Amino acid sequence: MSTVSALPFLKSSLQMRPPMGSHSHRRGRRHTLPASEFRCLSPEDAISVFEIEREAFISVSGECPLHLDEVCHFLMLCPELSLGWFEEGRLVAFIIGSLWDQEKLAMDALTLHKPHGSTVHLHVLAVHRTFRQQGKGSILMWRYLQYLRCLPYVRRTVLMCEDFLVPFYQKSGFKVQGPSDITVGPLAFIEMMYPVRGHAYMRRNSGV
Repeated sequence: MSTVSALPFLKSSLQMRPPMGSHSHRRGRRHTLPASEFRCLSPEDAISVFEIEREAFISVSGECPLHLDEVCHFLMLCPELSLGWFEEGRLVAFIIGSLWDQEKLAMDALTLHKPHGSTVHLHVLAVHRTFRQQGKGSILMWRYLQYLRCLPYVRRTVLMCEDFLVPFYQKSGFKVQGPSDITVGPLAFIEMMYPVRGHAYMRRNSGV
């Protein structure tokens, strides 16, 4: 699945920091990390992803949406459906998704990637503890949804969340679909949906 048309959304709006010091030209170009970067994740990012996820969720609900082996699983099968926010090379927030092929989420959606599906199941969004309360979750979600609009095979995005997170996702445009059929231990969830309509977006921006 090609993501070439989506690349502009993954480029940071921030510029590279200029080399410091008047001798930098004589020493050759300095290799500096971008101040801020958005890119799809890879299996090499899995440990950083899981450390952020574990800290964010265990203290609140006692459960992680994805265990480390599942993080690795999805980043190997469908890295193009993930998005990480890096500050000076450090992962500060991320989203992981996979494809699903039914109207409602079922238990299989927690572990399976359906390559021919048109629905993105958003498994998890998490922000590093030192970068919370700064609006980064909302910004990353906006970036992710704009990125998905460039993928012609994506029709919509669905997720399940606990009640207290519903207002956060509503601010990003998600609509409540009702109680989820999935429960994890004592936890119950609300299913939410965002219409991506990738084909219409691609036509508007294709120049044809």
